[in-house]
This record gives sequence, C-alpha cells and structure tokens, in this order.
Amino acid sequence: MNRASRFMMRQWAGLGARFLPFADAATPDLPLSRLLRLSLFQVAVGMALTLLIGTLNRVMIVELGVPASLVGAMIALPLLFAPFRAVIGYKSDHHRSELGWRRVPFIYRGAMLQFGGLAILPFALLVLARLGDSASAPAWVGQAAAALAFLLVGAGLHTVQTVGLALATDLAAPESRPKVVGLMYVMLLVGMIASALLFGAMLAEFTPGRLVQVIQASALLTVVLIGVAAWKQEPRRSTARVPQPVPPDFRTAFSSFLAGDRALNFLLVTGIGTMAFTMEDVLLEPYGGQVLGLAVGETTKLTATLAIGGIAGFGLASRVLARGYDPLRLACIGVVLGIPAFAAVILAQPLDSILLFALGTAAIGAGAGLFGHGTLTATMNRAPRDQIGLALGAWGASQATAAGLGVALGGIIRDIVATTSNHAATGYHVVYGLEIVLLLVTLASAAPLLAAESRDAARSHAGRNQRGSPGGSGIIQEGSAL
Repeated sequence: MNRASRFMMRQWAGLGARFLPFADAATPDLPLSRLLRLSLFQVAVGMALTLLIGTLNRVMIVELGVPASLVGAMIALPLLFAPFRAVIGYKSDHHRSELGWRRVPFIYRGAMLQFGGLAILPFALLVLARLGDSASAPAWVGQAAAALAFLLVGAGLHTVQTVGLALATDLAAPESRPKVVGLMYVMLLVGMIASALLFGAMLAEFTPGRLVQVIQASALLTVVLIGVAAWKQEPRRSTARVPQPVPPDFRTAFSSFLAGDRALNFLLVTGIGTMAFTMEDVLLEPYGGQVLGLAVGETTKLTATLAIGGIAGFGLASRVLARGYDPLRLACIGVVLGIPAFAAVILAQPLDSILLFALGTAAIGAGAGLFGHGTLTATMNRAPRDQIGLALGAWGASQATAAGLGVALGGIIRDIVATTSNHAATGYHVVYGLEIVLLLVTLASAAPLLAAESRDAARSHAGRNQRGSPGGSGIIQEGSAL
C-alpha cells in the first residue's frame, strides 16, 4: 500500500469514528468492521418483519384477495414462538458442540428455518389466493402451506435474534454494551426501512411472478446476511472430553432466574411498557389518512418519522448509558416522554395540526427507543454470566408477546369503539388514551424496582465507606476472616 493509500485509509477510519452512529462502540477486541458485520443478522430480521407485517399484509388483502381475517391469523402465527425465546436462549447458554461453539449452531439453525419458510411462502400464497392452476387445489392445502411458512419464518427470526443478541453480549465488553445494543437495534430499523423501500419499488407493478421473485430473493439474502454475520464471530472453545458440571434443566434454571434480582417484576415492566408503545403501530397511518385527511404519500412518511425518532432515542440512550447512567431510569424517562407524545397525537385532530401529529409521532419513536434500549441494557447487565441467553430470551419473549398483543388489541378496540360511537376519531383516541394509561401503569410498576436499586446502591456505598474507614469494623471483619 503506497503512502497516499495509507493516508486515505487513516482519514476514512477517522471520519467513521467521528461521524458514524455508534462508531465508538468498537473496541480493540471488537473493531467496528466486525461489529457491523455481526449486526447484519438484525438486517435479515428486519427484512423478514417488513415482509410479513408490511408488504404481504397489503398484497394478500388487496392484490391476492385473501380475506382480512385469514391474513390477520397468518401474521399472528409467528408470535406463537415468542414465548419460546427463553428456552432458545437457555439452550444456547449450555450447548456443547464438537466444533467448540455455543451460539453459532443456533444462529445457523434459525437462518435455515427462516430460509425454509420464505422458500415455500410464495407458492403457498398463490395456492391460498387460488390463482392459475392452483384454483383446482383444495382450499386447506393453501391455508396449511401458508401457515407452515409463517410459522417457520417466525421460529427462525426469533431464534436468530435471541441468540445473535446473546453472542453480541458475549463479545462486547461490559462498558461498551449500551452502544452495541444501540447499534444492533439501529441496524434492525435500517433493515426494515431499506427493505420496505426495495419491496415497494419491486412490487410497484404487481404480478404473481414478481411476488415469487421478491420473496425468493429475500430467502436467499437471509442466508447470505446471517452467514456473513456469524462467520468467525464466536471463539471456539476446547472440545477436549473433560468432565463438565451437569447444567440444570430449563425449569430449574428459569425458576432460579425469576427468583433472582426481581426479574419477574422487571419482565412485567418490560411487557406493559412495550404494549403501551405498540398498540398504535397499525393505527398511525390510518389515523392520519382517515381523520386528518393526509394523502397516501404523506402517511407513508409517518413510518419513516417513527423510525427516525427511534434511531434518535437509541443514539441518545447509547451515549447516556455509556457514561454510567442507570438503564432502568432511562427506560422510565422514555415512558415519561411517551405520555405527552400520545397526548399530542390526540390533540392533533381537534387542533387540526399536522405538525403536532408529526412531532408526536417522532416523540413516540424516541420514547420507545429509550425504553427498549434501557430495558435491554438492564437485562444484559443484570444477567449472570451463565444465564445471558436465558435472560435475553426472557426479555425477548416478554417484549415480542406484548408487542403482538398490543397491535392486535389496538386494532380490535379501535374497530369496536368506532362502530359503536359512529365517529372514526373516537376509536383512535380511545386507543391512544389507553396507551397513556398503560404508560402510567408502567411507571407505577417500575417505582418499586427503582426504589430497591436505590437502597442497594446506598447499602453498597455505606459498605465501601465502612470498609475504607480507619479502624472501622469492616477492616476488623476482613482481617479476622483472613
């Protein structure tokens, strides 16, 4: 490499460290290039989520003519695997491979499950829609095949995300974990936004053949992204046949996890807060179009606004947590930010203010980013070394299940209230008001945890002062113990 090339490489590296988000998450043991490569599994997960929840939701109902109730049931199927994330994380904690890996085998299994579901999905949809020669096939064939495809994709993405985050926790130094968490979830949002734009452009002129090509390309890209992400990431451990302690069974390990460090209360806070921030996910765009009179192009920008707010929340959380701020308190700040954000969305209709609606949407994204980052970082910090996968799986199960229930309940409540009141805005306002109530419940549920952490910190501080004081009883006790 000549002198000019070396100079350009140094300048590029310095530019990345100064301006790239989360570039300072890198360490000598985990450089930025390796960290970005690891985060590609989140891009694959984001692509699958966009395909299932966004693109196929519209295509199945509008272009393929599948009943909306059946579409809703199919999209909800991946949530059946969300509670099993704790089991997946536990298995990856104690897995022994002849190749010396714990996490990587589960990541590759999840990739193949996701690939298998996406590979059969387009043909299942064609049979489900009874297009072409498939019209002569029994209806149950298309329904069963589509259900299997959605289940496989759901199982794959839950496995990949749970074990991928556990691997990131293993590799990251404790002081850099908040920034690593932020980078991982920003890459998830990047994957969702980029894939939404690509899918929209490729399906602008819809044909069944084009749909098959798009989903098959997604299946292939899934394997490539996850394979590149996991390649040479996990250090190989010794495979020598030495006696190993028998790990506890899952029930015992999970009971021990729940009994320690107020984990059950923490998971409850995570679930309620997540539901509060997700009930409006499928309602913001219809609210903007039906109530505020926005055009389709304008309401589509709301998704980007929400994502930009989320990225801002993740970025702020990473910087604050890296300086030692308590992650649970930061999550509560996100909850507090969400309360006026939802109030702004409600007031946008009587005040006829599009700006207030946009600001409220961005603030919802920022509050959700702070809350999600804070609870995940708290989970990583609180987890014992031998229960990292289990802890992250439990957090993911609580978060994913609550998010799915929140989206479903938001739509149901909106429809019921709008039908009974004969006023479209009322249904949306009731849901947003309920989300404010849930945010207040989240704060009330988090208050005992914050009080307990304050007491623990005070005891720890008093203990250090006692041990450090000249002639103090702490020194006498330590000397006698020695």
